[in-house]
Amino acid sequence: MKAVILAGGLGTRLKPYTTVFPKPLMPIGESPILEIIIKQLKAKGFNEITLAVGHLSELIMAFFNNGSKYGLKIEYSKEEKKLGTAGGLGLLKNKLEDDFLVMNGDVLTGLDFSEFLEFHKKTGSIATIALNRRHVDIDFGVVELDENRTLIGYIEKPKIDYLVSMGVYAFNESILEYIPSHEYLDIPDLMKRLLSEGEKVNGFIHDGYWLDIGRPDDYIKANEDIQKIYRELGVSIDET
Repeated sequence: MKAVILAGGLGTRLKPYTTVFPKPLMPIGESPILEIIIKQLKAKGFNEITLAVGHLSELIMAFFNNGSKYGLKIEYSKEEKKLGTAGGLGLLKNKLEDDFLVMNGDVLTGLDFSEFLEFHKKTGSIATIALNRRHVDIDFGVVELDENRTLIGYIEKPKIDYLVSMGVYAFNESILEYIPSHEYLDIPDLMKRLLSEGEKVNGFIHDGYWLDIGRPDDYIKANEDIQKIYRELGVSIDET
């Protein structure tokens, strides 16, 4: 099984850490977040990984090399200019086939990647988005007015539930037809393009652990949580 990991971002929200250090190499516990992800993928049967790199790519390539130390094959796709979260896939049109996984290189989650990809295959959709439930507690009474400023609704301290993208996707190779080569394109815009063309896109809800370490507070939380969640991640402490 093949996976593409997006590891070329600037990590702007994590500065100053990422000024001289690529975000995928930021340590969570004893290991870089990207190493945890690669070991998770290996444990779930993925044997070919492409790292889409850009910012400080030399450090990432030196650390992971060809992947032999993890028992899998790692290749690299280096972007000479910013192509967005989807645009980089346009450089891989001759290397991706059938169904494959795409994910951000800063995601800490207990999602079963092989189960997710299998679900995608069974749906027959062009794309599947991994989703996590979130909710917001509003500490005020929320008032709704009509165009005449007449009260038409009042909700005291509501809770808003919603689904968010986890930064993990399963794609069929046919999606590459919608990604121009060497042009900037982000995944949200790609999803909108697919919907406008009548393509089938599914969601897969993961109710377990998920954290994007892109912000300093979330990075700190990930390091606080890591000892508690190794079993859910499917990677033992001795392996990291």
